[in-house]
Amino acid sequence: MILAIEGIDGAGKNTLVRRIGQELGVTVELLAFPRYEESVHAQLAQEALYGRMGDLTDSIYGMATLFALDRHGAVERLRAAKDSRELLILDRYVASNAAYSAARLGDDSIMDWVYELEFGRLGLPRPDLQVFLDTDVSLAASRAQSRADADATRERDEYEKNASLQADTAAAYRRLAEKNWAGRWLATGDADMIVEAVKELVGK
Repeated sequence: MILAIEGIDGAGKNTLVRRIGQELGVTVELLAFPRYEESVHAQLAQEALYGRMGDLTDSIYGMATLFALDRHGAVERLRAAKDSRELLILDRYVASNAAYSAARLGDDSIMDWVYELEFGRLGLPRPDLQVFLDTDVSLAASRAQSRADADATRERDEYEKNASLQADTAAAYRRLAEKNWAGRWLATGDADMIVEAVKELVGK
């Protein structure tokens, strides 16, 4: 089964994943998107986010396509997880593309385009549960900055540095959750509530 954890930069997704593993008493399998270490599509997107691909970041659809192709590169692993009783936790999934793209475009119609591209044409499996870790935008920004300050190799990219984009993306995530886009959602900043929902999902 697939659990997708969504949130803006600095929301606390990594901390939540560790807690879920502790609460379940197992080592959870984690797959983080974008897969910058192994996917050429993710690497090209990253280059663009650091201003090294000309005007590529200006294309909302172009960037969304690169992120979608990165996920498609892991489609067999994702399909295997969907058919398994074992839990695969995704640090961001298709909804991240929908939320960031809608925030950049200022139009939710692109959410349907992302859905058709990734779940339709690329055949990615829908998650069993999507969690939006709804964190105060200013707090998330402070965490992201502290993370960058503590790691000289971790420069924030164009999306991460854009406070307005982060706020608009959080709002887009909430709209996705409200209509249960691509399946069941839980939107909350309450980690206890999230852990209990995950336990229910896996039958613990």
